Amino acid sequence: MSRHVAIVTDSTAYLPPRSMERHGITTVPLTVVLGDEALEEGTEISTRALAQALQKRRPVTTSRPSPQEFAETYRRVAESGASGIVSLHLSAELSGTYDAAVLAAREAPVPVRVVDTGVVAMALGFCALAAAAVTEAGGTMDEAVTAAEKRAAGTTAYFYVDTLDYLRRGGRIGTAQALLGSALAVKPLLQLDDGRIELLEKVRTASKAIARLEEIAVDRAAGAEVDIAVHHLAAPERAAALAERLRERLPGLSDLHVSEVGAVIGAHTGPGLLGVVVSPR
Repeated sequence: MSRHVAIVTDSTAYLPPRSMERHGITTVPLTVVLGDEALEEGTEISTRALAQALQKRRPVTTSRPSPQEFAETYRRVAESGASGIVSLHLSAELSGTYDAAVLAAREAPVPVRVVDTGVVAMALGFCALAAAAVTEAGGTMDEAVTAAEKRAAGTTAYFYVDTLDYLRRGGRIGTAQALLGSALAVKPLLQLDDGRIELLEKVRTASKAIARLEEIAVDRAAGAEVDIAVHHLAAPERAAALAERLRERLPGLSDLHVSEVGAVIGAHTGPGLLGVVVSPR
């Protein structure tokens, strides 16, 4: 059995299944709670079911994986031949997932380095892919962590939401709370900043907000070799159109991923979400 450094992440990375399989990346699912029913993201609840629940204003909350779930994952990965594990997770400002992983790592059968990437969605996914590229080339745990942290530091995520109401309900809007009340009438553009969701700009209409999102992404990616992800929730036409425009405008584009976010992020953003992750290589 060959010994190797394995990469673990969580379900909010929204990596394409083929990418996870190709690079041997293991995912630990977060949980979405609909009423009194707890469902694993990615396997037990669809984004369509989530969108319908949100539109009907059913109670929706999310929860981290337990330390026991992480411990079982680390044990399984070690038994598959890993000599060490790099465990990369969404911002600790947004979830207790990192803390649960740290607790489990203390009792793992092989060394585990747990990293709070400070990002989420494909910003996290790109970190996992960067770390996997290092380990596939024979790199050490430290080198894989450095690659992931470097990728996280250079990656930016911007997103448009139809309403701040879902973020307000989940307490995820940070200093953007200043927008509440009268500002709920505008169309906000938000960004991830130091692991938190912060207001970037206020725009009057959805069409202008999406056009502005495109310009911000193009400016951020200009002149660089970049990977880009376009995320959405229940807005596939918007996402496809934005992705096509970005493809035409960015000659340095390496990979372009278009995907619907999972239930955990969707629960806090609501239907209509459109996001762009810009990740220089």
